[in-house]
Amino acid sequence: MAITEKGNPMLRSIFTALLTVVALVLLVAPASAKQPSGAVVFSKVEAAPAHTEESGEASPPQLEGGLYAARNGRLNQLTENPADSQPSFSGDGRAIAFVRDGDIYSMRADGSGQHALTSGSDLDEHPHVAPNGRYVVFERRSGEGAPRDLYTVRIGGGGVHALTLTPEDEHEAAFAPDGRAIVFVRSSAEAGGGTSDDLYSVRPSGAGLAQLTHSARIDEFSPRYFRGGIVFSRGQSGGGPDAYADVFTMRRDGSRARELIAGAGSAFVEDVTPDGSLLLFRRDQGLWVKRLGRGRARKLTEVADNSATNAVFSSDGRRIAAFVATDEAESLSAVDVSSGRRAELAQGFSLESGSVATTIGPVMAWQPVRRQQPKHRRHHR
Repeated sequence: MAITEKGNPMLRSIFTALLTVVALVLLVAPASAKQPSGAVVFSKVEAAPAHTEESGEASPPQLEGGLYAARNGRLNQLTENPADSQPSFSGDGRAIAFVRDGDIYSMRADGSGQHALTSGSDLDEHPHVAPNGRYVVFERRSGEGAPRDLYTVRIGGGGVHALTLTPEDEHEAAFAPDGRAIVFVRSSAEAGGGTSDDLYSVRPSGAGLAQLTHSARIDEFSPRYFRGGIVFSRGQSGGGPDAYADVFTMRRDGSRARELIAGAGSAFVEDVTPDGSLLLFRRDQGLWVKRLGRGRARKLTEVADNSATNAVFSSDGRRIAAFVATDEAESLSAVDVSSGRRAELAQGFSLESGSVATTIGPVMAWQPVRRQQPKHRRHHR
């Protein structure tokens, strides 16, 4: 399937990662006997190495891939376009929004019913389906490096609606559990150079825009709603060596900001359980969990030094899916929150001459699953 020029900037970044890993291997993960396990959906791209034609010109690598679902030891391919990435499930687990060639698409959880929600020359990315499953919030920019604005579009398609239209860069949107508010990051230019990231909130209609933090020369980022308000990282955003952070909480209106995790070593917010009770964060070459309130944090699993990490909770909060990428390999694992027991969902290995190169993720989503209610026996007289 051809890759359009619109999708090339994203794929160029993929090509760099393609040279570091090979051979996706699916290992069996233990299935829960008590509750059904939703699928972990992620993107995977394979590329055969380029070869030199008789004319002396190098041929482009042949790309294959798309979105894949790993569930209970099985791997299913949902889409067949290697430009597909950044999946996001609806709250009932029946629909997925994703990115293809700079546009937002949606489909059913089994990969059927694929259709475009946006089109045009703008670059659309990072979709998040509203808790009610009716619409998607996403980021839009006019081109690579341009500032982003937030938009919404109905999951069934239709016209797009702008939530923010400013010269600043707006990104990292996250829904409140009830869907009535969206928190996001706005990067604004500072006098003397540089930018500062602050948190804002807005209603899905675009009304009620409010600035929640006012911190000069320091960033607030990675916001998530929880039972008592909003949890977020505060420090220096970005993925470079200068990045650092502590974890703070505040009320939904931005008041009563307090440290939750501070001290030696940076702490970066990764995810919050759907019920808003448990925090997952990255610190000291590891993934940690902590109740949002009093109590101590607990280290869940190790991650390699200088690795890129993305981790999400399952819908019942009992497990996490963790994507970890280093210069040598990439892996996707499921980790039990109670025991720390780890099972590989997918793993990459070093590239060998003549092999097919593979890259995974890094954005992934764990399918929400409703808990099964226990069956009650009928009593007969």
